[in-house]
Amino acid sequence: MATPPTALPVRRSFGQTMRKDAWWIQPLVVFTVFTSFIIYSTWAAFQGTFYWHENLLSPFYSPEIWGASEHALMERSGAPGWWPGFLPYSPAFLILWAPVSFRLTCYYYRGAYYKAYWPGPPSCSVGTPRKEYIGERKFPLIIQNLHRYALPFALLLLVFLAYDAWTALWFDDGNGGKEFGMSVGTIVLTLNVIFLSGYTFGCHSLRHLVGGGIDILSRRPIRKTAYDCVSCLNARHMAWAWTSLLWVAFSDIYVRLCAMGIWTNVRFF
Repeated sequence: MATPPTALPVRRSFGQTMRKDAWWIQPLVVFTVFTSFIIYSTWAAFQGTFYWHENLLSPFYSPEIWGASEHALMERSGAPGWWPGFLPYSPAFLILWAPVSFRLTCYYYRGAYYKAYWPGPPSCSVGTPRKEYIGERKFPLIIQNLHRYALPFALLLLVFLAYDAWTALWFDDGNGGKEFGMSVGTIVLTLNVIFLSGYTFGCHSLRHLVGGGIDILSRRPIRKTAYDCVSCLNARHMAWAWTSLLWVAFSDIYVRLCAMGIWTNVRFF
């Protein structure tokens, strides 16, 4: 018996699909991990304490523009004078807008959390609760266009985080000076810079910036080399995105537990 023709496009009710695989696992994992990160990072940002330990500074608070630690660019206790008195203050509030805006509007993350939080659709060939594709042309999704403008701030943050990793190599010598060394915390903060660099330098916007607008890229050897490097990282953008997300949270946890005296920052030399 001949199969009756199917009209296109196929209209499916929410969750309806002919797929036999466990398609729901990926959006469920994304929802769980991303929600856990949002909850923890929000909690950690509001604490305003235990974010530094000796030569270690949590990446959630870097750069510490105004704070009470020795890492602060302006070492002051309490909130700045211009900070509204009715709002709680934490040094993290002055800088977290940059990494949050960059990561939240990331091209990869959009596809991931669109499926996980407002199924549109929850996976390929699975029915969506909406009748039509609304795109990113209206509020609030039009805000996603801010991604390219958040890129310079994300690149600048890497400079500060690299400096934090460098600072983590120097320890008090007991005589008021510094001596070179390495600890577990040094490795943690260094890997954090590496993972975040792999994610940031593989950004789609950066790839367009270094290679876009040129008809024959091979005639620009420097830009072609940069484009090839970004493309290489971009090919593993998903892996860099999740690795850096989990590691930046672990970096804060590590510094926090060391500051609380629960963990010891073991020094190798």
